[in-house]
Amino acid sequence: MIDNFALGLTHALLLLAAWRLLRRPDLDSEAPPPRHWRARD
Repeated sequence: MIDNFALGLTHALLLLAAWRLLRRPDLDSEAPPPRHWRARD
């Protein structure tokens, strides 16, 4: 029973993390990254 609980809990946490990442508003943004993220220009 513990193994099924641990497996279910980890999968639920992974789904929660994926859902939160996909719901980010900047995921659909086409704006360029900030200047300090770019390599030398």
